[in-house]
Amino acid sequence: MTAIARSLLVGLLVVLALTPPSAAFAAGEGEAKFEDPALRTKITKLANGLTVLTLEDHATPAVSLQVWVKVGSGDESRFTGIAHLFEHMMFLGSKNLAALGPEAYTKLVEERGGRINAYTSRDVTVYFEDVAPEHLPLMIALEGERFANLEVTEQALLAERQVVMEERRLRTENDPEGIAFEALMGLTYQAHPYRIPTVGWQSDLEKVTAADCQAFWDTYYSANNLVVAIAGAFDTNEALAQVERHFGGLRSAATIPRNPQEEPAQDGERRAVAHFPVQAPIVLAGYPAPQTGHPDSDALDVAANVLANGRTSRLYRALVFDAPLALEPQGFYWELQRAGIFIAGAKLRPGVDPAAAEQVIFGEIAGLAAAPPSAEELKRAKRALEVAWIRGQGSAHALASRVAQDYVAYGRIETLDEKLAAIARVTPEDVQRVVALYLAPNKRSVVQVFPPAAAEVKP
Repeated sequence: MTAIARSLLVGLLVVLALTPPSAAFAAGEGEAKFEDPALRTKITKLANGLTVLTLEDHATPAVSLQVWVKVGSGDESRFTGIAHLFEHMMFLGSKNLAALGPEAYTKLVEERGGRINAYTSRDVTVYFEDVAPEHLPLMIALEGERFANLEVTEQALLAERQVVMEERRLRTENDPEGIAFEALMGLTYQAHPYRIPTVGWQSDLEKVTAADCQAFWDTYYSANNLVVAIAGAFDTNEALAQVERHFGGLRSAATIPRNPQEEPAQDGERRAVAHFPVQAPIVLAGYPAPQTGHPDSDALDVAANVLANGRTSRLYRALVFDAPLALEPQGFYWELQRAGIFIAGAKLRPGVDPAAAEQVIFGEIAGLAAAPPSAEELKRAKRALEVAWIRGQGSAHALASRVAQDYVAYGRIETLDEKLAAIARVTPEDVQRVVALYLAPNKRSVVQVFPPAAAEVKP
């Protein structure tokens, strides 16, 4: 399930409140039909290979500018964590803004009431600003400046190296859920670069140099590896002229290398245990699954909803209501560009034996593999996915993210009608089939996190 598809119903309510009925719905045989704003997206390719996605939408007085760099931790081959480290360094300053001091970009945006941030995943690094429309020209100029003139120095590296290492300690090494997730990804992917944690390994963060960072910049931060997405209340022609002015001079890369490794087929359960002084033990199971856009993706999304979405889901009923073993059951299909993973597990109640929770979790999965979901379960799961996708139209930021994510993943923008139709086509037998195929016992990897006093792997 993508980040867009995990959103909530409130976004739909916002759209309906802010959009005139004639614009939000198109009559069709007595049924209201949601109009997909993404259909208005214009795709422009600059001479240097940079792609610009413009979605002019005046429903709300805001605009989102996003720059998607097609590089993530899955592209790292020598030093892990360098993609995420670069995300931090991009905020420290550039040649023509050095006089304004550190964090100049953040100050210039926030002084105008805007929001600025960035994130790194296995596949991409994304920078964004959400502002009032009158500030869009400045935002484009600022992004063009740092993408053209970033200063990669030992001083900048030293400052952000410490920040990132502290982030690793806080979010992974001292967080039981972070420990469990990092261990699960490393166990599930033995060969594939998705096994690399986005934050990187401590030893790599300590050893990477400014020269290494510059080489990474020269390779991946090139025009033909960028997608600029703009959505909201702006003039398309004016924005394109500004992007051409500030990004048109960026260099292109002759080649953009990608890690070639693919995960070999798994045929046998894998297990790992991590010791941490946690009150609530954790059990996570991961199963190799298809990449985004695969024909089975929608059935896996529906299966995840049947298993773990809300209080009526199978895992919630079994682990919280029927046998009070868990505090927070979870299950989701995470589709990435080159592979995917289906995760099921739970944060357990204090003192609960992880083996008891495993038995329930795997029993529910086996039950769905043996018999299809009920008509009511299927209807509820589909409705949740449909509402979540419509929620993806609720803001300029959500629209820009959606069209950029689609374009980076598929080279095109998937319409809302296409997505909703794909969800609607999923049958009970499809759900049963994908669970039996992908969530088989011999394909799972299991991680347990519990206190050192119980230092043994529970079978």
